[in-house]
Amino acid sequence: MAEDVATLDTVAAVPVEARRSSTRWDTLFRLLRHPSFRTGIILTALIVLAAIFVPIISGVDPDKLSMRTRFMPPGAAFLFGTDNFGRSQLARVAYGARLSLLIGTAVVLLNAVFGTLLGALAGYFRRLDNPLMRFNDALMAFPAILLAIALTAVLGRSIPNVILALSIVYVPRTARIVRASVLVIRQMEFVQAAVAAGAGHWRILRRHILPNSMAPLIVQLSFLFAYAVLAEATLSFLGLGAEPPTPTWGNIMAEGRQYMREAPWIITIPGGALAMTVLALNLLGDGLRDVLDPRLKIQQ
Repeated sequence: MAEDVATLDTVAAVPVEARRSSTRWDTLFRLLRHPSFRTGIILTALIVLAAIFVPIISGVDPDKLSMRTRFMPPGAAFLFGTDNFGRSQLARVAYGARLSLLIGTAVVLLNAVFGTLLGALAGYFRRLDNPLMRFNDALMAFPAILLAIALTAVLGRSIPNVILALSIVYVPRTARIVRASVLVIRQMEFVQAAVAAGAGHWRILRRHILPNSMAPLIVQLSFLFAYAVLAEATLSFLGLGAEPPTPTWGNIMAEGRQYMREAPWIITIPGGALAMTVLALNLLGDGLRDVLDPRLKIQQ
């Protein structure tokens, strides 16, 4: 029986492996030819490079106060101007980009792990489907940003708590995507053949179901990255994100809103950086969806 299961696993895995090897380059070329993906990946790369290298090149401390240079407009001396404490807006926006990308990446990784786990359990084990999905529905009944505000207010102001709150908010959405994919794939012939041969549940999930569920999951996580960056900025703007003087796009805009007339660049520059980042990630997600979504492939 063990040999039969191993043989069947090998045979069942052949379609998956053959499809991966034959379409990997084709998928990559389709992505690179897609205008939304190409634009999104270029903008995202520029934002990441700026977040990494601008603070190193400028060598300016984002928390350095200089009352003689407060409210300096953008120019040669200060590319993005200065704020009400004379701090360099360029350095603060660049460090804010680092924090936003860090939080977005952490939220995506936690969702990839726990959202996939919950979705796979609910989709494959029918007895767990109802309790897990009803719990998910209860969390999704609250508007995402309101639930994140409530969780952050309870947990306290800190970067780990923001990551935890946003992960709790978005894990149910990821779990539903994975569950839907698992429900479809578990009915396919190669999975049924593995079950009939006596393959274990975890082996079937790991070898046959989850690898075939990656495309919709990747698309979901790309959009989730944009949601997490925007939600983190919202929490920081409301005073629930990282504690000052840690620069984030949200608290920079919160500090600059009272100086809109005197120094509009304090709020518009980090706002523009946030808008560009969300746009880049959404374009990236659009390209991934158009190329990887099997339903769109069928329509085409």
